Amino acid sequence: MRSEILSLLSGQKSGMIPTFSGLIHVTAEGLKSEGLLFSEVHHNARKMAKAAASTFRLTDIPSAALPLDLCAPAEALGAELKFYDNETYQFPQPSKPLFASTTYLNSGYMQSADFVNSGRLSIICDAIRILKEEVDTEIVISGVIPGPYTLLLYVIEPGGLFAEMKREPNAVLDALSHLSSFLAQIGRAYREAGADFITIHDMGGSPGFIGPSKYEQFVLPSEKLLIDKLPGPRVLSVCGNATNSLHLLNGIGAEAISIDQTTELSKAREGLKDTLLFGNIDPVQTLWQGDEDQVTEAALRAKQAGVDAVWPGCDLVVQTPIRNMRSLLEA
Repeated sequence: MRSEILSLLSGQKSGMIPTFSGLIHVTAEGLKSEGLLFSEVHHNARKMAKAAASTFRLTDIPSAALPLDLCAPAEALGAELKFYDNETYQFPQPSKPLFASTTYLNSGYMQSADFVNSGRLSIICDAIRILKEEVDTEIVISGVIPGPYTLLLYVIEPGGLFAEMKREPNAVLDALSHLSSFLAQIGRAYREAGADFITIHDMGGSPGFIGPSKYEQFVLPSEKLLIDKLPGPRVLSVCGNATNSLHLLNGIGAEAISIDQTTELSKAREGLKDTLLFGNIDPVQTLWQGDEDQVTEAALRAKQAGVDAVWPGCDLVVQTPIRNMRSLLEA
């Protein structure tokens, strides 16, 4: 299956519709099977690699994604993260904004240190190498990075950012450009470590969340810049309802677009004729809270609507039952 997915990502469709994911897809059951706690897998390369492979080992889903959170680039820039205890199964998050405005990012801060080798980024690259050594012939490995706008939300105080978007839009665009270049460095490092493709998960910067006009003004240019700087294959994951913004996504340059359950799949297929379309199984109501029949039905609907690969619409809820992931794979 690995070779078929790699062929698909290179644009060679075979008629087969694979099921896999480039988004984070670890589960509590998978972690338990490997003797791991979720709170400990973010700081140790070998444990991180074992966690990433755990869903594959229990279900045969032919994929794994690293890192296991989106905040490593923010941490590398100097943001302090909150790591939760195991019972909550929450992904790490910045504990407070790093800057009050984009002024700091635009005043030479990005050139002040070797940020690409800071924080946990070297640990993540080591985890990718370990994962590749252990299961390279069986799965595809996704290197996951946030989009530039999502990273900006992690490091800038939101109120200050939103005010600057109105008052000083060029300053925000400059900051996004700096972050695009930084994220491209990280993506290239993940590819060099062994990731087969890069997934850009711009959760906070989707047109469904900030609106089509602000997306076109701020996010689209920075995503295009990032995609241009990354080696292919590249998948852009678009959260929220993007039904009315498909014309903006069509020429963005990524080999594939991943959408979630709130975007109308038939319209997405029609609007993204020249781009691979991945999606769009609801990770909460279907994969986590649904039963096996609901999972099967959702996967079959996605295939009938014309997806090129069945993907969860977003990162898995860690408590997602393994039985539902098996049903997704078997549909």
